[in-house]
Amino acid sequence: MNAPVTLTDRLGATGTANALELRGVSKIFGALAAMQDITMTVRPGERRAVLGSNGAGKTTLFNCITGDFPPSGGSIRFFGEDITRFPAHERIRRGLRRTYQISLLFAGLSVLDNIYLACRGVSRGRFSFWRPGRDEALMASAENLVRVVHLDDARLTPVAELSYGQQRQLEIAMALSGAPRFILFDEPAAGLSPTERRELIEILTGLPGHMGFIIIEHDMDVALRVAESVTMMHNGRIFKEGKPAEIEDDPEVQALYLGGGHG
Repeated sequence: MNAPVTLTDRLGATGTANALELRGVSKIFGALAAMQDITMTVRPGERRAVLGSNGAGKTTLFNCITGDFPPSGGSIRFFGEDITRFPAHERIRRGLRRTYQISLLFAGLSVLDNIYLACRGVSRGRFSFWRPGRDEALMASAENLVRVVHLDDARLTPVAELSYGQQRQLEIAMALSGAPRFILFDEPAAGLSPTERRELIEILTGLPGHMGFIIIEHDMDVALRVAESVTMMHNGRIFKEGKPAEIEDDPEVQALYLGGGHG
């Protein structure tokens, strides 16, 4: 049986190319320009927040990067490879992962089983129907991811019995399956309590240093604490870019997004 790809394997394969390069990417739906002329470079290991009000184009940006929507114009490169016209599953094979605003979990299965199936789905042996043994490599990977997202005490709990915050933690674990090279987090803090938000921040900041991500998030306290760079979008275009402190203190950002201040 082929062993799963490890974080070390992925790290060795990243080379010196940027993790993501978008050049002039646009998305048109009929007469609506949902996203226009987006040019962005994200380095390997970089943690980027993409912020903006509803309708700013953030989710459309994610959909174009993951292949859910093909862009209407421009190009997308992932670790140096042009993936602009690749279907979503080919991008997944190359190490790109994403979480969604709506949970995509198997409610009747346990936490561990959900993570195991995610690991199995991105492995070379995903079409084998042999029952896994307890020492099987993919099960070991799943057990490790349970710990990474702080679900040790709920590892055998059915998803239907988890709190909403625990389900979001489980989604992160599933996105981490197969040692991805880069992850897109789509509003992981939505609906979380203050305590759950703190747990989320701890999980995201505790990810391996070489594992980059982009996070879309309405909760700026979460986004600015986990990101090292910020892109603000407005009306389908990039409005501002900078470090978290620069964005937080920018008067135009405060006027447009924060109602004049951020407490």
